[in-house]
Amino acid sequence: MHKILVNRCNRLRRWRSLSLCALLCLAGGAAVAQEREPLFNIVSLSAQAEREVANDTLVAVLAAEAEGNDTAALADGVNRSMREALRATQAYKSVKARSGSYQTTPVYDKTRIVRWRVRQELRLESTDFAAATELIGKLQSTLIVARMSVGLSPEARRQTENALLSEAIAAFNERAAIARDALKAKGYRVKELQVSAGGGMQPRMYAAGAVAMRAEAVSAPALEAGTSQIQVSVSGSVQLQQ
Repeated sequence: MHKILVNRCNRLRRWRSLSLCALLCLAGGAAVAQEREPLFNIVSLSAQAEREVANDTLVAVLAAEAEGNDTAALADGVNRSMREALRATQAYKSVKARSGSYQTTPVYDKTRIVRWRVRQELRLESTDFAAATELIGKLQSTLIVARMSVGLSPEARRQTENALLSEAIAAFNERAAIARDALKAKGYRVKELQVSAGGGMQPRMYAAGAVAMRAEAVSAPALEAGTSQIQVSVSGSVQLQQ
């Protein structure tokens, strides 16, 4: 009798376990069914907003450079020129100055080293174009301008992109409303939305030379800041409600 009762208890436990598993499977299936909404009446759309913004930042890279056979003398001359340049930058508080790369490289004639080149760079950045170009003109008496470019500061770019984002989303909603009306739907809701920002190609001006211009004073370089075009694009899909 005891064995019969034990067997019945075991069968009852197995039946309860199977019932519980079945209920869990049914509940999970219902949840998945609820998550998988019908994919019909989906319309893909895109919109964008763009704006031209005045460039507000000048970046220039100048270099002290010398060539010859005596590397110690070359390094000494470059070091002196750079120290003088850094002292000159201290009078221009609105211009950020930062030391750049320092290189000593051989100059070859076919496979033979004929001389050495020593070069150190100085990077200048400023939103005060007048002060920056005046400083560059002074530094050109001992340094060469390797490259110069104008563009947008991170803060100006961020503010412009934030303003354009609202415009781009408004344009996206406008197109969604047009699709709704054209397809005679009661309404729509946004299924997904992607946002991307681009543009801001920077006009560049280059100036370079093998040796620095030796003069008491050099006029400031001519500069036309120009504009950068910033664009924000919005793409995604909406589901029309019939």
